[in-house]
Amino acid sequence: MYEQLVPRFLRYVKTETRSNPESNTTPSTATQIAFAKTLVTELEEIGMSEVSYNETNGYVTATLPSNTEKQARSIGFIAHMDTADFNAVNVQPQIIKNYDGHSDILLDKAGKYKLTVKDFPNLANYQDQTLITTDGSTLLGSDDKSGIAEIMSAMDYLVQHPEIKHGKVKVAFGPDEEIGVGADKFDVEDFDVDFAYTMDGGPVGELQYETFSAAQANITILGKNVHPGTAKDTMINALQLAIDFQNALPQEQVPEKTAGYEGFFHLMQLSGNPEESKLSYIIRDHDRQKFEDRKESIINIQQKLNKQFDQERVIVDMYDQYYNMKEIIEKDMSIVEIAKQAMENLGIQPIIEPVRGGTDGSKISYLGIPTPNIFAGGENMHGRYEFVAVESMEKATDVIIEIIRLNERQA
Repeated sequence: MYEQLVPRFLRYVKTETRSNPESNTTPSTATQIAFAKTLVTELEEIGMSEVSYNETNGYVTATLPSNTEKQARSIGFIAHMDTADFNAVNVQPQIIKNYDGHSDILLDKAGKYKLTVKDFPNLANYQDQTLITTDGSTLLGSDDKSGIAEIMSAMDYLVQHPEIKHGKVKVAFGPDEEIGVGADKFDVEDFDVDFAYTMDGGPVGELQYETFSAAQANITILGKNVHPGTAKDTMINALQLAIDFQNALPQEQVPEKTAGYEGFFHLMQLSGNPEESKLSYIIRDHDRQKFEDRKESIINIQQKLNKQFDQERVIVDMYDQYYNMKEIIEKDMSIVEIAKQAMENLGIQPIIEPVRGGTDGSKISYLGIPTPNIFAGGENMHGRYEFVAVESMEKATDVIIEIIRLNERQA
């Protein structure tokens, strides 16, 4: 049905598009710009309208014009071009046909890396399916090139089948989602849809409209370094203060000890010496009040530590990253219901759970377009053990088309 789905996906993942958090440009890497321009060409070739690349925000957008007389709502579908912070150069996908659901999968010829059922019991869900894996040296890039391939294939199908009635559909492929800045410049006025979906979830059935609210705290600690032989009552060890700061946080509220709706403080980086040290945290919670309380805890620890000294030695730079999109989407749950109905119509059991993270939809929802998240099919994201089933990508493509059909019928 979607003859080009797998060839598209393989072509996409072989193109390196890793984002760079140290960059000040948009997109953050030249490889994303090059990839974006290939997507422009492809969208034009399949017959989409208003195809463009926005040099200001790095987004590729295109339109499938309405072909119905009904006043159907306009829908957007969004995916991101960049891959995560893991080797993405020279991706060599491997195809395993008719996987038996219980055997370990050798990734590299040397046998160093394996997808084992012991470590990854989710493999049992893919019996008799076709899996696409890495060769063990890179990530795969299913996050989110599966989403791009699915959206592109759905649009290709709809262009070729004008008998399927639909309202206006727009697509957007954007940069830098993995470093949390891709949607900052998203042009909602230009995109101009009533609602949208990011195709950026995991296994089949995922339908998500709740994310974390997120903040980052970068902490600089200024010490006073003197010779340790004469340090008594004089030295202020910035490394020790960094340890004190970390120990003042709730030790059970960390990613490795939380699940579901439980938030956390996550120490991402610690570096320095007795003269100066730096800590970097991400702060996450689904509940807005608990989120604000967590940020207040950071400030309280800062103030408590600084009271020991005659000058400010603990400096906090904290800023919000995104908010729980539930606060926007719950105002009109019809967009979740139509996606849920589309899945059920296709025999897919919807899995509606909170995201322990965020999506571009978190920011886009607050910019004015409610944007839940739908599965794209990948598993074990962001590393060498990533894989996706061809059947999962086909089902995600089916869901896109079914949402578009349902939306027109309900108009």
